[in-house]
Amino acid sequence: MNILFIEDDRMNRRVVGDMLDVAGATMVEAESAERGLEILDEQDFEMVLVDLRMPGMDGITAIRHIRARSDAKGMVPIIVVTADVAPDLRQRCLSAGADDVIFKPVAMDSLFDAIGRILAREAQGDGLIG
Repeated sequence: MNILFIEDDRMNRRVVGDMLDVAGATMVEAESAERGLEILDEQDFEMVLVDLRMPGMDGITAIRHIRARSDAKGMVPIIVVTADVAPDLRQRCLSAGADDVIFKPVAMDSLFDAIGRILAREAQGDGLIG
């Protein structure tokens, strides 16, 4: 599985990358939303992980850009990875087009559970969660 992780914090990218490596997944890192969108133009991914709070473009805006695409990349599953705990956060993310939300610090079981939920829905042909 090839996953794009859009996250401005290098340590967070490293921790999640190590977790995905254990599962045999390949992770491509983007240090900003703008760079993540460029990488998505250049490569194919089975999933995108995106932080919400980044300098420049935030994660919600990046999700909306991805969902606005008219090609297959516009349907890529997206998991928000955030430290934000606002009461309406999950609904805001889903409304923007995210498929799931997990919280920092990222635990391996929460990451893999979110990935598993999305893969199970795709296997059943249910499409996007949000």
